[in-house]
Amino acid sequence: MNEAPTPRRIGRSIMALFAGFVVVVILSLGTDLALRRARISPALDQPTSAALFLLATVYRTVYAVLGSYLTARLAPYKPMQHALIGGAIGLVLSIAGAAGTWNRGPEFGPHWYPVSLIVTSLPCAWLGGKLRMIQLHGTGH
Repeated sequence: MNEAPTPRRIGRSIMALFAGFVVVVILSLGTDLALRRARISPALDQPTSAALFLLATVYRTVYAVLGSYLTARLAPYKPMQHALIGGAIGLVLSIAGAAGTWNRGPEFGPHWYPVSLIVTSLPCAWLGGKLRMIQLHGTGH
């Protein structure tokens, strides 16, 4: 099918991207809040250990894959392309976050933390899209 996307399909594409983004943000911030309330993580204005930043990297990576999968699942066409577009948006936001917090204080964590979010953005998006493609088409065997 080589039709040009209709306005309805474009709207569904935007909603798929938005839904994936919202899921990642809600899960990430929700986990952050739960860890603070459980007194596992310190208050926002306090320094956090490298181990907790590693934990945050792990759960944010899982959430990024999940959000990319959701974007691909909701995409009206080309699920992998939608997942990768979402990953590219995440990449830009991660770069902006790193630039905005670099050398701003220990409460923003070690430099490897924002770099890890930058580096994992596109691989997570690809993996989320790939999971959807496997679901749609099987492994090809």
